[in-house]
Amino acid sequence: MIKERIAKLQELMKERGIDYYIVPSDDYHSSEYVHEYFKCREFLSGFTGSAGTLIVGADSAGLWTDGRYFLQAEQQLCGSGIILYRSGEKGVPTITEYLAGALCDGGVLGFDGRVLTKSFVDKLMAAIEEQKKGASDEVTLHYDEDLAGKVWEDRPALTAKPAYELDIRYSGESRADKLARVRAEFAKQEADCLILTSLDDIAWLLNIRGDDVAYNPVVRSYLLIRKEDAVLYMDRKACPPELAASLENDNVVIKDYDTIYEDVRTLPDGTVVQWDEQVVNDTMIRSLNPACHTVDRENPTILFKACKNPTEVQNMRKAHVKDGVALCKFLCWLEGAVPQGNVTELSATDKLEEFRREQEHYRGQSFDPIIGYGEHGAIIHYSATKESNAVLKPEGFVLMDTGGQYLEGTTDVTRTVALGALTAEQKKHYTAVLKGNLNLASAKFMEGTTGLNLDYLARKALWELGLDYRHGTGHGVGYFLNVHEGPNAIRLKAVTGRETKTPFMEGMITSDEPGVYFDGQYGIRLENLIVCCKDQETEYGQLMRHEYLTLVPFDLRAVDVSMLTAEECSVLNAYHKKVYDTISPMLNEDEREWLSKATAAI
Repeated sequence: MIKERIAKLQELMKERGIDYYIVPSDDYHSSEYVHEYFKCREFLSGFTGSAGTLIVGADSAGLWTDGRYFLQAEQQLCGSGIILYRSGEKGVPTITEYLAGALCDGGVLGFDGRVLTKSFVDKLMAAIEEQKKGASDEVTLHYDEDLAGKVWEDRPALTAKPAYELDIRYSGESRADKLARVRAEFAKQEADCLILTSLDDIAWLLNIRGDDVAYNPVVRSYLLIRKEDAVLYMDRKACPPELAASLENDNVVIKDYDTIYEDVRTLPDGTVVQWDEQVVNDTMIRSLNPACHTVDRENPTILFKACKNPTEVQNMRKAHVKDGVALCKFLCWLEGAVPQGNVTELSATDKLEEFRREQEHYRGQSFDPIIGYGEHGAIIHYSATKESNAVLKPEGFVLMDTGGQYLEGTTDVTRTVALGALTAEQKKHYTAVLKGNLNLASAKFMEGTTGLNLDYLARKALWELGLDYRHGTGHGVGYFLNVHEGPNAIRLKAVTGRETKTPFMEGMITSDEPGVYFDGQYGIRLENLIVCCKDQETEYGQLMRHEYLTLVPFDLRAVDVSMLTAEECSVLNAYHKKVYDTISPMLNEDEREWLSKATAAI
C-alpha cells in the first residue's frame, strides 16, 4: 500500500515535471503536533513518529528523522522501499545536502509552501546554489500545490472546535497588557505590524485555548497585530459570541482563516511587516505585497511566554500536585496489579488516564503517552498498538513517559519502574541516569548560563560508563499549552540559535530527562520538570537555580546506593520527603503506606 501511494505521487510529479517533492511533518503553522488533516508524511510513508521529512524523487524515496525514532522508523519503513536517513549520524547527508546534490544540475523541486518555513526554503536554495558552483541550469520551484493531499483521497477534514477564554486567574496577565508588551517590542524595530502564525504564541497572547490539535489546547489561527488593533484569522464557527465580544473589547476582530493571504497581499505600500522566518510559512511571505518592507525577528511572544509569571508558576505547582496524586495512585495500583498477570501497556495507559481524570480541571493528555515494557522501553518514542501491546510481567523495567493538561498548567513526567528483581547491571544503569537527573536539577549557575552549559551534568555519569543517549536532555514546557516549547532547552549540541543562545531566566520551565537505551533489552529515562529561580546575588553576579515541580518518587528498588555521593543522597532524600509531605494527605491508607516505603530515606 505504501509503495502504491508513493507511485501515485510520482505519477503526479511526472505530469507536472517535478523531479523531487518534499513532504514534511508540519502544518501551516510549523507545529510539532498537527491535526490529522496534515499527516501527509505519515500517510505516504507509514512512519508515525511526530518528526520526520519525506523526500520523493522520480524513482526513489527517503525519510529523514532523528535519534528518538531510529528504531521505530526502521521497523515501520521495512518493505516500503523508502530509505531511512538517520539525521545526525556520521556520513548521513542532511536534507539540504541531499537535495543540493540531486538538483545541482537544475531541475524542478516541488512542495506545498504553506507547510515549509521561509527559513528552510532559503537555506535549501542557498545550499543548491553553492553546490551548483557556476552551473547555468537553474532550479525551478513548484511551491503552490499540495500533491500529497491529492494522493490522499479519504483525507480527514479539518475541524473547527469551539475556542474559549483562559481566565486571568490562570493566565496571570490580561490580553490587553500582553498586546501592549508585544506592540512595544515591534515598535523598537520601527515595524507597523507583526504577523504571528505559531498557534501556541497566538493562544498565549490572546488568552484563548481550543481543541484543534490533539494534546495541545490551541486554536487554528493566524494573527495580524497592528499598532491600534489586531485581526484574528480563524474559523468563525469556532468563536462563540461571548469570546468574540471579549476579543472585540480589546480591539481584536475576527476574520475567516484563509483570508490572511489576501490581506497581506493588499497591505498598503511601504508597510513595515515583522515576522519570524523560522516559523512563518513560505507561502505567507510570497503572498506579501512586494512594495512592503519586512523585518525578520524572533517573535517577541516566545520569550514572554517562556518566562512564566508568578501566577503561572504558582498554578504550575498546583498542577503538579494533582499530577503527583494521580501518578502515585497509579504506581501503587501497578505494584499490586502486575503480579496478577492481566496488565498490558495499553491497559496501564488507560488506568493512569483514569486516575488523572479524577483530578479537578483536568483537560486531557499533553502528548501521546509512552508506556514501554522491556525491549519496548528502548524505543525512545514508543507508542503501544493493539499489535505490539505487551503484558507487563513481574520482571524487568517498564518505562512510562506521560503528561497531563490542566487549567493550572502542563505536566510531563517519566518514570522507569522495576517490576521485579533486577540485575546489578540494570541497577547500575538506572543509578547513572538518576545521578544525571539529580545533579542537573540541583546545580547552581550564573545568570546567562544556557542549556549547552548544563547538559554535561546530566550525561557525566553515563559517559563514565561509556554510555549516552540520542535525545536532548531538556525542553521548554508551555503553560496549559504545548508540552514542547522553546526557547529554553538543555542539549549536548547546538540545534537552533534559539535553543543554544537563550540563557535560563526566572520562570522558565524545562524538563530534566536523561536516559539510556539498549536495543532489544530495555530503556531507562527519568524525567522531572524544573522551574528556574533566582538564587543569591554576589559580587560576581546573580546566581540561578532550578526547583523540581514534578512530585513522583523515583524507584528506590532500582538504585545502587553505593554509586551515589553523599550530596546526591541528600538531594534525593529531600526530594522524596517533599513528595511524601505534599502528596500523602491526598491518598488513602494503602496508598500512603506505599508512598512511605517509596520515599524512605537512604
